[in-house]
Amino acid sequence: MGFIDVHHHAIPPRYAVALRGSTPIPGVDYPTWEPELSRQLMDDNGIDAAVLSITAPGVHFGGDPARTRRLAREVNEYFASLLSDRFGAFAILPLPDVNAAREELAYAINELGLDGVGVLTAYDNRYLGEPEFEPLLAEIAERGLAVHVHPATPELKDLATFDLPPSLYEFTFETTRAAASLLFNGVLDRLPELKLILSHAGGTIPFLANRLTYGPTIGAYLAERAPRDVLASLRRLHFDIAMSANRYTLPSLAAFADPANVLFGSDFPFMPAATTEETVAGLAESPEWTDAEKTAIGRDNALRLLPRLAGRLQSMP
Repeated sequence: MGFIDVHHHAIPPRYAVALRGSTPIPGVDYPTWEPELSRQLMDDNGIDAAVLSITAPGVHFGGDPARTRRLAREVNEYFASLLSDRFGAFAILPLPDVNAAREELAYAINELGLDGVGVLTAYDNRYLGEPEFEPLLAEIAERGLAVHVHPATPELKDLATFDLPPSLYEFTFETTRAAASLLFNGVLDRLPELKLILSHAGGTIPFLANRLTYGPTIGAYLAERAPRDVLASLRRLHFDIAMSANRYTLPSLAAFADPANVLFGSDFPFMPAATTEETVAGLAESPEWTDAEKTAIGRDNALRLLPRLAGRLQSMP
């Protein structure tokens, strides 16, 4: 098929150095990575190109803002050095500083030529639907850029003894929180051209979408905040199938999402090659979509969202 992998992580050398001595994602075995490992996975699984991104904790470690800006710049310049017919990249931004993020956005897109933007669901416990992020999202929408939304690690102080890695289950809820924040703060309707790609089949959004229509019933104050058509607003979102191409998750996603808004993802290297093989097989065997829709999910939908990557693929012999 020649898949396009929109959920594929990288750990640039300078980023790996910055993470030393920290616990990036509690309870998670942080992998080692180099481009050749990705190329091997891609070759073994029929993936033509992978769009690289940084996962949690991003580049903001709650410290010096200048360090956050510098690390974002170093990561984006490293990504630019890999741009080819095999690799695209989502620019990392030095959020939560929106002004610095807009400056880095201009540099990463205008000067470095990156393919889109990668953001986390929240920064300092402020979710993407909060008013301070809307000017940035509006500029991204105006530029027509795709935005890959990856879950962050929420504060778990109330679950300090739960002793399970948040990526095991909490990441799905984190994505749901971000989507609900965007929905009930009106961002999805004010920015209908915003091209958001939610990780892991949208967390629990497909399963809970109809429940979210009950907001004004549960709390009358939400009548002024809820979109006129909650489901239509949520269906403008895009969803990758990383860690989700199985008989339990895909039926819910397929029942909810427009197949034109579903994309292939591997979550490599945080998930091993076996999971990519599972995703390839799960998509192929899924009875939910036609063969033409599966081809679009595996490749065409991503190329439509990422025209720069599509251009690099077309230009290669």
